[in-house]
Amino acid sequence: MMKDETNLVIFGIDSLRADHMSCYGYRRLTTPHIDRVASGGVLFEDAYSPYIPTTPGYTTMLSGMDVMTHQMVSLRPKGPIDPNIRLLPEILHEKGYVSACIGFDGQFYRGFDKYENYPAWMSWEEAPGHKAEALNEKALPLLESMADKPFFLFVRHMDPHSPYLPPPPFPRMFYEGSWRDPSKKSMEPVFAFKPFAEFFRSWMPPGITDAEYLIALYDASLAYMDVCIRHILTRLEELDLTGKTLIVITSDHGETLMEHECYFDHHGLYEPTIHVPLIHTCPGKLPEGRRVRGFVLQQDLMPTILELLGYGDVAKQLKMDGKSVIPLINGERPANYSEFYISECTWMRKRGWRTAEWKLIQALEPDFHNKPPVELYNLIDDPEENHNLAEDEPEIVRILKKRMTSWVRKRMLETGKPDPIMGYKLGLGLKIGSIKAARDLQAVDEEKKTKEYVRAHAYALGGY
Repeated sequence: MMKDETNLVIFGIDSLRADHMSCYGYRRLTTPHIDRVASGGVLFEDAYSPYIPTTPGYTTMLSGMDVMTHQMVSLRPKGPIDPNIRLLPEILHEKGYVSACIGFDGQFYRGFDKYENYPAWMSWEEAPGHKAEALNEKALPLLESMADKPFFLFVRHMDPHSPYLPPPPFPRMFYEGSWRDPSKKSMEPVFAFKPFAEFFRSWMPPGITDAEYLIALYDASLAYMDVCIRHILTRLEELDLTGKTLIVITSDHGETLMEHECYFDHHGLYEPTIHVPLIHTCPGKLPEGRRVRGFVLQQDLMPTILELLGYGDVAKQLKMDGKSVIPLINGERPANYSEFYISECTWMRKRGWRTAEWKLIQALEPDFHNKPPVELYNLIDDPEENHNLAEDEPEIVRILKKRMTSWVRKRMLETGKPDPIMGYKLGLGLKIGSIKAARDLQAVDEEKKTKEYVRAHAYALGGY
């Protein structure tokens, strides 16, 4: 494709599960404005985040490399990203792009010209969370300042990430009745999970008994974010930039709500956490209203973007692990992968292998949920992964383990690097603590500075 200085906007949304978006068939109308974007571009049905959670997810997204190459396997990395790995903003800077990143500082995801952050963590007493509005307060001026040059804007929305505390009128958008109904008992196992209990109590509505209300709040957070994303899209239209901007909507990982006892978080290698949205739209370069089947992974994002911007030769020169998805859009191949490796290493240390039919999950040490050391699911017969067939299908387990370990050995030989997940030992004493503890774990300087912003918008009961 010819180079023509197409702009790039990536909505890299944190904790957004595909199956709770209305454009992916969800029963609630959670994302009407994103649905409209999808109708004007290409939606990928089978996009996956193979390496959980945030740090490996965004590193894979911005490098085009898999976890064996970039080595970022945990939320708590043991060092910076290898400087020999070229990140997307670094490459585009060399091509004359100006860039800005909202949601991270510059210490880890290097190469952006400007970095901004916003408050994304709040306790119940600090509710509601105006996360996406605070993001827009940073993003819109940056967008306007870059509009006369080819630009790259990366925005990390945190609305689907707990705490789910959107402002009115959204909290009641998908729920009526009393969330304190004493006849409801679904929250009992949630608060009984000790490693996360303090964190949950610090932001969940006091006295809540019905988990369906929290699911409704997650969905409401999507709806609130969707409206705020529309604000950015409207400004692109007003600046006459829509026709020459590639827009990407995706996520670092999904979110588990009540499934598999991985309550309201993003650990566990189950479908709610690893299946993510992926939408591309670019007038004149991509078809409209196209839905594409076939596995694509996060490492495919960067080579695809470079090809669409006219720099496909760069991806080839850098020998990226990912593959462009353009051949899938054009019907030239059915998928980028027939099977793939998955891993997580923050709250549980596990790895696995996913095919179109089967998923194998292997524990590398005991976990705080006391889950079986080996899990096997038939995704055709059991898409919700409720029936572990590991003991019933030992030959399938053997075959998938062999494929998984063969792939790991092959990648170690190709990269000359160790298997990064083997450099960790998590133990059973992990806990998240309160919102403050979580904020301190992930916060950067700007977020700490803007703590007063949250307090200025705080209220406890109105709207909930």
